[in-house]
Amino acid sequence: MKIEKILENYIAVEKETDCLADFFSAFSDKTRLKIICLLSMDDMCVNDISFVTGLNQSAVSHQLRTLKDGGAINCYKDGKKTYYYLKNKHIENLLYQAVVASEESV
Repeated sequence: MKIEKILENYIAVEKETDCLADFFSAFSDKTRLKIICLLSMDDMCVNDISFVTGLNQSAVSHQLRTLKDGGAINCYKDGKKTYYYLKNKHIENLLYQAVVASEESV
């Protein structure tokens, strides 16, 4: 009886860990982290992100697509430009907590 309950809970946890792995993969790249930091300051378009980071627009667009697919950011149109923003404050808080944790581990 006990093993059935463990298996039931494990299956639920496995689904959650799959979701978390996909979510955290968006944060596993230095360029994407820089973009997330920028978007924590303000909504930005590809041109602005490209200018600040020194990356070409194609590379920025690719990283933004990965972040969007990962659920970290969203976008809206303003005329011809598309602006990107962090999906919610939890992303910004997560980034802050990661910085604090990394500083404490040094």
